[in-house]
Amino acid sequence: MPKKVVPEAERRRRRPTRRGTVLSEELIVATALRMLREHGASGLTARRLGSALGADPSTLYRYFAGLDDLTRAIGEVLMGRALDSWTPTGAWRADLRALGLAVHASYLAHPQAAVLTASRVTGRPREIAVDETVLGILRGAGFSDADAVGVYHAFIDLALAFAALDAGALTIKDEARAADEDMWSTTYARLPATTHPHIAATAHLLADRMNDSAYPVLLDTLLERAEARLAEGTADDGA
Repeated sequence: MPKKVVPEAERRRRRPTRRGTVLSEELIVATALRMLREHGASGLTARRLGSALGADPSTLYRYFAGLDDLTRAIGEVLMGRALDSWTPTGAWRADLRALGLAVHASYLAHPQAAVLTASRVTGRPREIAVDETVLGILRGAGFSDADAVGVYHAFIDLALAFAALDAGALTIKDEARAADEDMWSTTYARLPATTHPHIAATAHLLADRMNDSAYPVLLDTLLERAEARLAEGTADDGA
């Protein structure tokens, strides 16, 4: 059974760590993000986190029910940073596109954390704020509730799926990633037309595109389809 998290009012009365630092959820999450960046997911343990904070590893359980709870908090921070970097304009399609790109960028700024958290549902306030914002944009644009939920589902899953995919590439060692990327201009570009006519015909285009994320293209495709669905719904209402 996970340990009970100590109420925040009681945490604040804790004396500073041996390094003179007063712990908080924010500091623990920031330290965890740094550890993930430096050591990857396997390096994030209560013992290592306690050492980095200058505190006993058990201190973590005064703030989080365990490492899984900490993982959710990390995911919430990434979502919150995306929302903080986004400025709405009132144009629903442009706003959703900008927010989707902000979510993708926020996760890619911490690729190890993205791989760890992109598939999680945190249920925490900042994640909920993103969900409320997306649904509010869609309902405000005139989508029915069913269509708003459908577009929201596709929108958030697309953003997080590409965050995990693209972040996964960034977690690979530089040499290995460079070798992967070179495949398009070496191995694929050298395939003969006699055996691989379609690859040979498009090899130069593949080399230009395949090392870039397809997320913006698919995000635009999703929003175009959503806009068409909104027009269909409006026409149906008029009829």
